[in-house]
Amino acid sequence: MRIKYDNEADVLIFIIRDEPPVDAIEEPGGVIVSYGEDNQPVSVEFLNASARKLVRPDEFSVTLQTKNVAVI
Repeated sequence: MRIKYDNEADVLIFIIRDEPPVDAIEEPGGVIVSYGEDNQPVSVEFLNASARKLVRPDEFSVTLQTKNVAVI
């Protein structure tokens, strides 16, 4: 996974797979999920990332928090 931030557009992008998207759905709250030909997510975009405090544009600091999930 790669993370990109577009300072001009204030968009934080999580690129899950290096595959061109063929479809996208905008979820409530300014989140866009893009899908590949296999209908699996390829990226997730967060609009207004600095206003959501996801990034600090002057420092470009991103905090990722993970949670262990057991799959049965």
